[in-house]
Amino acid sequence: MAEPEQPPKKWGKTSADFAQRAAENRVRHQDGGGVGDALAVDATRVVKTGRISWRPGAINFELIKPSSVERSIFRFEKSLPLLVWNAAALEGNTFTLPQVQTLLDGVTVGGKKIEEAEQILALKEGMEIMITAVRDDSFSLSKEMSDRIHAVVAQHEAIESGHFRGEGAVRGGGAVLLAGGGAVDGDPAGEAGELLQADYTNLTADLGTLDDPRARALAYFTSATRSQFYFDGNKRTARIMMTGALIQSGFEPLNVPYARQEEFNVALDELFRTDVGTTLIEFLTTCTMQDES
Repeated sequence: MAEPEQPPKKWGKTSADFAQRAAENRVRHQDGGGVGDALAVDATRVVKTGRISWRPGAINFELIKPSSVERSIFRFEKSLPLLVWNAAALEGNTFTLPQVQTLLDGVTVGGKKIEEAEQILALKEGMEIMITAVRDDSFSLSKEMSDRIHAVVAQHEAIESGHFRGEGAVRGGGAVLLAGGGAVDGDPAGEAGELLQADYTNLTADLGTLDDPRARALAYFTSATRSQFYFDGNKRTARIMMTGALIQSGFEPLNVPYARQEEFNVALDELFRTDVGTTLIEFLTTCTMQDES
């Protein structure tokens, strides 16, 4: 079976390229600051945000550049096939980028599983829900918005979609298989999902203590991914929520390229094994949608 097609050149930097840039930015951040100076007072300070702990001072949020809402939406919609392809490929979907573009144009792609096509179309619909909500100013980092996006994104995959584990008829779930082997449990759901609901309430309260919208968006993704609020589709839903929060707050959206899957998986494994999100959040700051020269 053919491997997913590599992204265009603008997304084609290697993991080594990104690692070198991240190291250079860390040195620049430590030497002079600039970014999120309020957060970077002490690089060793640990804060707790929802389910995770992390070190804000170790992260250069300035890598995520300001942008008007209109410009970010334009660039996001222009890059929608690429964004959908990357998100799907990271889940093991075998559609190539040209095949994703064909499918999103309304043309059936032969020789592919219907489940893969459904996943791609669901991702597109979930992203469009987010963009519409940002446009009409109804987007927020809220359970209602997350449930609405999840109901679409995971409609063909999750045992139940559109609500937290335990809120429906099915019980259990939440275990995560690690890329490096083994499994880790998500947060317990509690009766009728009450423990997960409390986790979400705590997360949103903790986000309110972070002054930088970029920190709030990325910490949201990381904590929601660790909690595993849903039976499936947690990363996809949290990534769309993170993107909406960034665009709404006047920043460039992020793109996690399939080419950096190994880095992403290593950071995720660390998150699930240790409940520490610093590595994953730092990784996300290097996944900007700025044009690469």
